[in-house]
Amino acid sequence: SLDAAAARRPQSSLGAAVIVDHHPCGVGRLPALPLSAPPSPFVGEGDGNNVRRRLGCSRRLRSQVVCASSSSADDGGNGRRSKLDAVLSRLTSFFPIYVLCAAVLGAKAPGSLMWVNAGNRITVMLASVMMGTGMTLEKKDFTDALVENPASVPAGVLCQFGIMPLAAFFIGRSILLSTTTSVDPVMAGAGPALFLGLILVGCSPGGTASNLVSLIAKADVALSVLLTACSTVLASVVTPLLVKLLVGSTVSVSGWALCAATAKVVLLPVGMGMLLNAYAPKFAAALSRFTPLASALLVALICGGVVGQNASSVLSGAAGSSGILPAVLSSVLLLHTIGFLMGYLIPRRILGYDERTARTVSIETGMQNSALAVVLARSVGAHPLSCLPGALSATCHSCLGSALAAFWRNRDGKSQD
Repeated sequence: SLDAAAARRPQSSLGAAVIVDHHPCGVGRLPALPLSAPPSPFVGEGDGNNVRRRLGCSRRLRSQVVCASSSSADDGGNGRRSKLDAVLSRLTSFFPIYVLCAAVLGAKAPGSLMWVNAGNRITVMLASVMMGTGMTLEKKDFTDALVENPASVPAGVLCQFGIMPLAAFFIGRSILLSTTTSVDPVMAGAGPALFLGLILVGCSPGGTASNLVSLIAKADVALSVLLTACSTVLASVVTPLLVKLLVGSTVSVSGWALCAATAKVVLLPVGMGMLLNAYAPKFAAALSRFTPLASALLVALICGGVVGQNASSVLSGAAGSSGILPAVLSSVLLLHTIGFLMGYLIPRRILGYDERTARTVSIETGMQNSALAVVLARSVGAHPLSCLPGALSATCHSCLGSALAAFWRNRDGKSQD
C-alpha cells in the first residue's frame, strides 16, 4: 500500500543519515539526508530512491575516507620533511664555526687535512659546491628579478666587481708588498704571491654563504640569490680580466689560464646544475635540500687544507718575525670591512635604495667566493702562499657577515618593541 511505503521511507532515510553522520572513522561529516523522501506513486520507485541514496552516501563516504587517509599521510610526510629541513638549516647556520675550526685544525695539526690538497681534490670540491648552486637556479629566476627590480641587479654587480677589486689593489700594494720587502731569502716570493692572492679574493664573485646571511639579516633573499648567480656567471670572464688588469707586471699570470680555470670550476658546474634542475627537477630539488650543508663543509675543508699547507712557512719563526701573518690577516679583514661598509653606503645613501636592498648589496659585496680564489691560485701555478689570503678570507668574511647580520636583526627587534 502507499501508506506502508510512505511509512518505510522516513525510517530508511533516518537510518542512512545516522550511519553517515556518526561514522566511527571520525572523518568529516556528510550532510544528513532529509527525513522524508519525495512522494512516489509506486512502492518500488520509492524504495529505489532510498537504495540509490544509500549507495550514493556509501560512495561519498568511501571517497572521503580515502581522501582523508591520503591527506593524513601527506601531512605526516610534510611534517617529517619540514623537521629535517629545519635541522639541516640549523646545521648550515654554523658555517662560520666550521670554517674557523678547520682553519685552527689546519694550523695546529696540518697533517690531519693535508689529504685535501692531494691531486685535484680542491678543484672537485669547489666544482661540487658550484653545481649545487646551479641546481637551485632557473632561467625564470633571472628574468623575474630583472623585471621586478631591474636597477638593483646591475648596481649590486657593479659594487661587487668595483669596490672589492679596487680595495684589494690599494690594500695589497700599501700593506702586503711594502711589509714583505725585508723578508729573508726563504720567503722572497711572499710579497707578490700574497698580493696576487688578495687580488684574486677581491675579484671573486659573491659567496654562497651570503644567501644564508641575508636571511638572518632580514635582507632581500631573492635578490641575494640573483646577485650571487649573476656574479658567479660573470666571473668566468670578469674575474680573469680584472686580475690581469690589476696585477699587471707585478706577478706573472696567464689570462687564458685564469679564464680556463674559472670556466672549469664555475661556468661548467653551474651550467650542469641548471640543466639538471631543468630536466630532472624532482631529483634536483631532493639534492638541493642537502647541498647548503654539504657546501659549508666542503668550503671549510678547502680552507683548512690551504691553511695546513702553508702552516709551516707562515707560522715559522722567520715568518712571524717579519710580520707576514699579521699583515695578511689585517689586509683581509680590512678588505671585507670596506666591502660591507661601502656596499651598504653606496646603495643606501647615494643611490637611494631601501634598507633591505642596501643590506643585501652590502652582504653580497663583503662576502666573496674565497674558495674560488684558492682554486684559481693553484690552477695558474702560483706560489703556495698565494692561496693563503683566500683561506683566511673565508673565515673572516663569514664571521664579519654573521656578526653584521645579527646586529641588523637585533636592531630590527628593538625597533619593533
